[in-house]
Amino acid sequence: MTNSLHKLFVICHDLLNREEGQDLVEYALVVALIAFGATAGMSNLATGINHAFNTISSKLATSL
Repeated sequence: MTNSLHKLFVICHDLLNREEGQDLVEYALVVALIAFGATAGMSNLATGINHAFNTISSKLATSL
């Protein structure tokens, strides 16, 4: 009886101490952070490009 309880304890202990899934979660968090940063950067970049084209368009219109 004691031997089987010890085996059950060892199995439960091994299941609780597994670390294989932690790498996947860490990679997913890094990818999410990069995606968030890229989205925020693209928004600012798009605004800057739009402003530049509007400036160019205005200067072309006034020079013609």
